[in-house]
Amino acid sequence: MEQQQGAVLVVEDSPMFRRMVSDLLQSMGFSRVQEAGSGQAALEFLAEHRPVLVCLDLTLPDISGYEVCEFIRSTPVLQDIPVLMISARTQTMDRAQAEEAGVSGYLIKPFTPEEFRHQLERVLAARPRKEA
Repeated sequence: MEQQQGAVLVVEDSPMFRRMVSDLLQSMGFSRVQEAGSGQAALEFLAEHRPVLVCLDLTLPDISGYEVCEFIRSTPVLQDIPVLMISARTQTMDRAQAEEAGVSGYLIKPFTPEEFRHQLERVLAARPRKEA
């Protein structure tokens, strides 16, 4: 896969899982992967940077992934960033709430690298292309 431009933000409170997602992204050509272990850390990063993609855990120790996604969608400079929600929650209600918050895709843990790649490609293909 060709080199991807821009940073990706991985928001996940499990260091092991965060590392795994970062490694998968790097293997797909994303060289700049930023990690946040909490919703607050994610919001602080987003206040200063505009990543090309956010991989967001639903269950965080402080504020939920829903709230982080709602922040992204309500911030004009961030609102069109693709957000891939990653969660161990399989309930239809959780997915519906995530979609309401504005996620671009929903991936259930555990997943295979192939499932991750497929969801990521789908989410990135769906984003509106900005003409310079």
